[in-house]
Amino acid sequence: MLIINVTLAEDFNEETNEFQVSKTYKLRLEHSLVSLSKWESFYEKPFLNDTNKTSEETVFYIKCMSLDEETPPEVFANLSESDVSEINNYIASKNTATWFSEEKSKNSKEVITSEIIYHWLIAFNIPFEVQYWHLNRLLTLIQVCNRKNAPQKKMGRSELLKRQRELNAARRAKYGTSG
Repeated sequence: MLIINVTLAEDFNEETNEFQVSKTYKLRLEHSLVSLSKWESFYEKPFLNDTNKTSEETVFYIKCMSLDEETPPEVFANLSESDVSEINNYIASKNTATWFSEEKSKNSKEVITSEIIYHWLIAFNIPFEVQYWHLNRLLTLIQVCNRKNAPQKKMGRSELLKRQRELNAARRAKYGTSG
C-alpha cells in the first residue's frame, strides 16, 4: 500500500514569509487486480499495454487505486508532480524478492486484461484474496506457478556433453587421476 499526504491548502505565514501547509488528506492507494478491473470496466480497453495513458485516464486509475471510497475529488485535483511521480514509482516497483533468469520467451502477443489474470488465478487454484495484492507481485506469483507447473526441459546434446565434461573434470580433480 502507498500512502501519500496530499496538500489541499496552504497559508502564507507573514512572520517567516513562507507558505505553510494548512490542510492535507491521507490518500491510501493499492495497485491491484481490483483497481485494474475497475479501470478496464470503465474504459473498456486493456490497461496493461504499451500505449500511453491520457492525464484523464491516469487520474481515473489513481481514483481506482484509492482504498477509501469517499475520497473528495479535490484530492485528485491537488496531486503534485512529485505525488504522481511517487505513484508511478510505486506502480512500477516489483514488490517481491523473486527474480527470474532471463529465458528465451515466445514473445506472446496475447493482450493481458483483468479477466485473463482472473483466469490464471482459477487455472492455478490461487485464492481470490490475492486480487488485493500489488499487481506486480501477483503477476510474479502467476509466473512462478506457470514455471513450476511447466514440464521439465530436456537438455540438448551439447548441454549434456558439456555437463558430462564438467562432471568428469571435477571427479579427476577430486581423485587426482588423469582420466
